[in-house]
Amino acid sequence: MHCSHPGWVLMFLCLLLLILGVPSKAVILLDPPWSAAFKGETVTLTCMNFHSPAQGDTTWYHGKDLLKVTSRNIRMEESGYYQCKTQRSSFSDPVLVEFSSDQLILQAPHPVFEGDTISLKCRGKEEKKTSDKIYYKNGKKLKNSYNTDSVTLKSVSRDNSEYHCTASIEFLSIFSRTITSKPLKIQVQELFLPPVLTATPSQPTEGGPVTLTCETQLPPQKSNVQLQFCFFRDGQILGSGCSSSLELQIPTMWRKDSGSYWCMAEAMAYRISKNSSRSQIHVQRIPVSEVILETKPPGGQLIEGENLVLICSVAKGTGTITFSWHKEGTRNLGRKTQHSLLAELQIPTVKMHDAGRYYCAADNNYGPIISKWIRVTVRSPVSHPVLTLKAPRAQAVVGDMVELHCKALRGSPPILYRFYHEDVIMGNSSAPSGGGVSFNFSLTVDHSGNYSCDANNGLGSQHSHRVSLKVIVPVSHPVLTLRPPAAQTKVGDVVELHCEALGGSPPIMYQFYHEDITLGNSLAPSGGGASFKLFLPTELVGNYSCDADNGLGAQHSEVMAFNITGTPRNRTTLVTAGITVGLLSFLGFAIAALLLYHFWTQRKSGGLSAAGTPSANDCQEPSLSRSCITNPQESSHSETLALMELQPVYNVNPEESHVVYSQIRNMRHTKENSANSARMHQKDKEPVVIYSELKKVYVNDSSRGTDHEDATGNYENVP
Repeated sequence: MHCSHPGWVLMFLCLLLLILGVPSKAVILLDPPWSAAFKGETVTLTCMNFHSPAQGDTTWYHGKDLLKVTSRNIRMEESGYYQCKTQRSSFSDPVLVEFSSDQLILQAPHPVFEGDTISLKCRGKEEKKTSDKIYYKNGKKLKNSYNTDSVTLKSVSRDNSEYHCTASIEFLSIFSRTITSKPLKIQVQELFLPPVLTATPSQPTEGGPVTLTCETQLPPQKSNVQLQFCFFRDGQILGSGCSSSLELQIPTMWRKDSGSYWCMAEAMAYRISKNSSRSQIHVQRIPVSEVILETKPPGGQLIEGENLVLICSVAKGTGTITFSWHKEGTRNLGRKTQHSLLAELQIPTVKMHDAGRYYCAADNNYGPIISKWIRVTVRSPVSHPVLTLKAPRAQAVVGDMVELHCKALRGSPPILYRFYHEDVIMGNSSAPSGGGVSFNFSLTVDHSGNYSCDANNGLGSQHSHRVSLKVIVPVSHPVLTLRPPAAQTKVGDVVELHCEALGGSPPIMYQFYHEDITLGNSLAPSGGGASFKLFLPTELVGNYSCDADNGLGAQHSEVMAFNITGTPRNRTTLVTAGITVGLLSFLGFAIAALLLYHFWTQRKSGGLSAAGTPSANDCQEPSLSRSCITNPQESSHSETLALMELQPVYNVNPEESHVVYSQIRNMRHTKENSANSARMHQKDKEPVVIYSELKKVYVNDSSRGTDHEDATGNYENVP
């Protein structure tokens, strides 16, 4: 063991040897340090144990003979091999000490280690008479060795070379002769022992580490020598090259790393290197086992668009492992081969079709091992739902049963739907298997407005578009009233029949009746009631009623019976009214003539169809059942007229109280009319009122005979 190496590992090993009781080798030192001497001289031998300062008694051997001395130092005069041992050491190497009786000896120092630089000394017994010394190695004269007391040998080796020297010996003062010394084999000790390579563990497994140690031993006298260590496999140097560390750590061994290993120890200063014997290292392979497939994110639950990572791992297994991933019903998803106990496969941006069962397999040439199946679920956020409204008719009416249907075309179930009316939740419903849901309710007046729904499957709520619903309310039974009341009404007054339905969606059309004969109608575009005015020339007797209709069915009022009779309030007022109307009639005659001429030309030009249907510019023949109303917009060339409410006025001529007239049209000039007034009265700015004779009233006749029926057909437009 190289216990003198300054490294802490060697120090630890040396202490361990001492603790375990493994003795170190003793060393014999000579004084003087020559292995040869002349007889009669003495040499002191010292037994040394460099690793134990307390040596105790020393045992000496001369050859095989035990000497009876126990001291550390002995003085010897006899040739032979000497060995010693202390109580804490093993025997030293034998040391040859020669005592020669020759006249000339060649001395070499002791101890000598390979690589040392030493001096050989040629010495005569009578040194003063010895001259011309020459040194030889293996019979050849050494260079620069003539006539010198010693010669220097550099970097000696253990090559078993023989050395001798010659010298001239003077005798009888005048003669000299050449004498040759005995051959000398220098006892060159190894500077360090050949290293021994050890591997820990001796049979490494794939994927595991191994430690290579190159062990050798320096003699105590050479403890300061620095060594370099190199490690090889099949002729290839390992690691980063040679270093002062006697260990090499290989973190991971693979099966391909099996082979022949050795190490080399080198003393750079001495140029001495020694190799260890070769050792075969076989790397053991462990089959894979316990294959597990995991996912990231854990649990295998993903949202559409996320990335899925499949992680395949093995608990045991060495060497190169091939991992593969598989999905049920599909081919191999991927394959990776690497020196690792786990591998990953990424599936980016998963879709709904990526859901399913997966497994993985691992193989290191012992056959594939398959993991358990795992399930991957992919959930999709809901799309914007579509809201549809289903009603039993085109226009929703109070009392109708309406169905709201909300459906998201995409999204993983279960889906929770909520229904809103003007952003107020009406209710909710869940679709466990996806699809849409419905919400049914009966319409009331308050259900008009905007409807919407939203869908949520836990991945975010999505809202539908808004759907508007207008709930139409059927009209209620209208109420007919007389204004002013009958108790305050006299003959000659203008009275007003007022009809109003308290409930119902506009627009509402009101019809007024006298004994089931239509007097006229009026439209209330924004709801509320409508009125019909009557002038009472004589009396108001009979049953009156009205009805209201907004397209959902007419509702009738109660029949009201009126019986207003008596004398007029002021005859003068009536006469004045008659005269005033008479004066205005002169102006109306000219206008009426123009209108009659216009109507006549229209008929001549085809205004009346062959079937007798009036054209857009003709007014139908008035009757008691309906008023004559034309639509000016139906003619592209007629002037735009503003229609006014029909206001029947009875007995405008007080002299003929049996004649009844009704206002049927009030024509006012509009902007459009002004632009196209070339064919009409450009200077006439006043409105034109057209009246129609309705019937003759016979005061003394309360019956409705056939003679009077003919009277109803005599109509005349009077301006």
